[in-house]
Amino acid sequence: MKKIIILITALFLSTSAYAGMSDSDKNRAWECSGIYMANYFLPSGETFEYSMKEKSMASVKVLKAYALEVGVPEKEWDEGVNKAVDKFYGSKFDESKTNACHDFVNSTVPNGEDRVKKVVQTLY
Repeated sequence: MKKIIILITALFLSTSAYAGMSDSDKNRAWECSGIYMANYFLPSGETFEYSMKEKSMASVKVLKAYALEVGVPEKEWDEGVNKAVDKFYGSKFDESKTNACHDFVNSTVPNGEDRVKKVVQTLY
């Protein structure tokens, strides 16, 4: 009986750790996706490095892939991203917000920095 209880407890703990993103992390990920998309579609006249656009698009893809991996429904994810894009679309480049989002991706997504670099290499 003890073995069954231990097994059930272990299964419960392992599945609850993989249950998904917290609401706070989802909101931050959506916010970053909106910022990244705004970076990609900067209005004319903005100065930026082209590599920033690549990293922004790769980061959006990595955030979505991670959200789906941890169980966020795709429809929910896409709705959250669309709201964030509407909020930030057409805004000027904000280096501090962008860097904060890079830090968020690197600290939230396992191997986030490496995953972004890998996606950047496959964009073209």
